[in-house]
Amino acid sequence: MLGITCFCNMFDIFGLLSLISSLVIPVSVCIIAGLVVLTPVFICAARNHFKNKKKSCGEHASTVAFFHPYCNMGGGGERVLWCAIRAIQTRHPAVKIAVYTGDLESSPDEILNRVNQRFNIILPNPVEFIYLRRRQWVEAKMYPYFTLLGQSLGSIILGLEALFSFLPDVYVDSMGYAFTLPLFKYIGCCRTACYVHYPTITSDMLHRVSQRTVAHNNRRLVARSPFLTAGKLLYYRIFSMAYSWAGRCADCVMVNSSWTEDHINDLWKCPLKTHRIYPPCDVNDLKKLPILKQDANKKDKLLKIVSVGQFRPEKDHPLQLRSMYELRQLLPEDLWERVRLTFVGSCRDAEDEQRMRDMSDLCKHLSLENNVEFKVNIPYEELRQELKESVIGLHAMWNEHFGIGVVECMAAGLIMVAHRSGGPRMDIVEEAEGSRNGFLAESEMEYAQTIAAILQLSASSRENICTAARASVDRFSVAEFETGFLRTMQPLLSNS
Repeated sequence: MLGITCFCNMFDIFGLLSLISSLVIPVSVCIIAGLVVLTPVFICAARNHFKNKKKSCGEHASTVAFFHPYCNMGGGGERVLWCAIRAIQTRHPAVKIAVYTGDLESSPDEILNRVNQRFNIILPNPVEFIYLRRRQWVEAKMYPYFTLLGQSLGSIILGLEALFSFLPDVYVDSMGYAFTLPLFKYIGCCRTACYVHYPTITSDMLHRVSQRTVAHNNRRLVARSPFLTAGKLLYYRIFSMAYSWAGRCADCVMVNSSWTEDHINDLWKCPLKTHRIYPPCDVNDLKKLPILKQDANKKDKLLKIVSVGQFRPEKDHPLQLRSMYELRQLLPEDLWERVRLTFVGSCRDAEDEQRMRDMSDLCKHLSLENNVEFKVNIPYEELRQELKESVIGLHAMWNEHFGIGVVECMAAGLIMVAHRSGGPRMDIVEEAEGSRNGFLAESEMEYAQTIAAILQLSASSRENICTAARASVDRFSVAEFETGFLRTMQPLLSNS
């Protein structure tokens, strides 16, 4: 009897599973069908809503809105944002400017004061801030896996919040959230533009995955598995197709370097509406600083090296610290004791702050704590002073999209050692003898050897390199950026 009871119970379980499976398929089909039907209905209804909203407004002052959820950060992307806004306000004072931001803890006055302190920028007219409460949807920590997909879908959620909060005439994505472009173009009926600092996905990323190279965006677990590598390559290829479609929704595409332009043209395939506009660098003010002519043999002089950049993983601060460790082996002890590396940068969030603490721990592990210091979120005047006192500028990001920090160091009269890739290699640093304006390196030993060679150059040789560097940075000035930006945006602004 016990066996029969168990058999009946098993039969009941299998029957229940069969019933559930028979329900799952129809329910799933209904949900998918509902989404297929309701999504176009929602899009059409929303589109009609925004069309009617624009008609009901009648004649009004033109509005341009910039989508920049982290507008209160102090990086190069934020310099582009505020210089672009100032350029529009100066040329078109009647145009109203809005900024979509997720910096809920900062008031408009606090944001603008930070802009003045960090970038020495004062806007001629007021700016309206549209505060977004769902910024967490675009933060990488939300998506430990499938980060690109998660952040892109999250940007759609944040973009919808922005669209329903404020409807502009012209929408500008200034932070790289390409998936917001179709929302404002097809639902909001806005003219759209974007300034691309760094493509979300590149052929280089695909190559690294296919070569099974461990990187900050390719975990060791994936790199060691042929199966996971094949799956990630498929995921990247599908994502790149969606990213390409989203990018082509921009009426005007601006890119910040030759490297970015090549990748965007390869992905988006719209070269006729893609314009290379170098980001604004504060070269005029920095060129006023004296070119240091320190002799490495003067024992009372500190030899300061400065690295300017946000504390993000791609900036590769560990490579710079390991380079300093190698440098110690190459220099006499008395010369090494005079070397100081200062990291100057901003922290966006708790992850960046933890990353900085990790770098501090690495300093102690490498016995570099007496030769390295960190300066976080410092005002512009303090940054200027650091550049004034330094001899060498250091940069280590692989495939840096441009390199505003590189240009700033060169304008300030520093000898630059940058990574041999991306914007620094293609647009900024020239290594040919007779026209050399800096140095490029790749491995930690190459960095160390280059720095050691610079420290032992004669004063006249250093001055020649610094003079050539200064002469080369005028094409990256704020004035050049504003001219190019306004020329490119004019068709969109004139139709507003």
